[in-house]
Amino acid sequence: MIASRQPIGGADVGRHYDELDAFYRDVWGEHVHHGLWLRGDESRELAVRQLAELVGREAGIERGTRVIDIGCGYGATARLFVEEFGAKLTAITISAAQHAVAVAKPSSSSSAGEREEDDEEADEDDFLRRPPNPRYLHGDWLANDLPDASFDSAIAIESSEHMADKPRFFAEAHRVLRPGGCFVICAWLCAERPTTHQERHLIEPICREGRMPHLGCQSDYRALATTAGFTVERVQDVTRQIAPTWPLIIRTFLLKLLRKPGYLRFLFNRHAHNRIFALTTLRLWLAFRTGAMRYGVFTLRKRC
Repeated sequence: MIASRQPIGGADVGRHYDELDAFYRDVWGEHVHHGLWLRGDESRELAVRQLAELVGREAGIERGTRVIDIGCGYGATARLFVEEFGAKLTAITISAAQHAVAVAKPSSSSSAGEREEDDEEADEDDFLRRPPNPRYLHGDWLANDLPDASFDSAIAIESSEHMADKPRFFAEAHRVLRPGGCFVICAWLCAERPTTHQERHLIEPICREGRMPHLGCQSDYRALATTAGFTVERVQDVTRQIAPTWPLIIRTFLLKLLRKPGYLRFLFNRHAHNRIFALTTLRLWLAFRTGAMRYGVFTLRKRC
């Protein structure tokens, strides 16, 4: 693994997303993750949805599946799995700003049709007492108090990178999954053998500036998963399919920079701890373009 020269903990990650909240929502939208271009001519909105749908298929999510979304961002993927797959979602984020947005966003999961299908005998008072779906939690995944074996599937879309204790990240997923449960991870990865230049000028600064304690390579994730008690069923390298994300993000950011004075004020505000992330965006584009970084989708199964 390639580690940040600066120690990074959960509080640092939370502050990063809280301070950049307005920019993430303005530039990235409600899904704060890469898109997946299967044909190559999709809109970014469709590509982002296609990545979430790939995760849903790999995780075996369907009506009634109990799912934990680790690092859920603004909750868009959790809402998608509830509204279109009929799943029962619990989602956790370490960012107070993201959590506030997620809980304020209504879900159509409480439609009359779903209520009748789930429980035709339930009266209105019974329905109103049901827990929300999705259920959003604000907290640190590495210190969660979720019950053992309480989920059928777990997903982590671009959140494992922020975990300081990666063995604990895998161990907690293993603990809360039932035997035979599925864990799907979408992860930014470093190359197996990056050059010294790539490590020094791209990967380590990306870790430090993006509040990621370290970036692992594919073999690191395989080893961590196996040690935690998972069987690695499949690993998909989709670096080429996610590649259009960063040019689109950079273009959007530059347009916002020209049109919104607040962007420039933030970049030149010396008290803004995360203003460097504008430069990090360019590093990320170069890292994926030059092969210094890869993008992997891991499908894991908890051994019985």
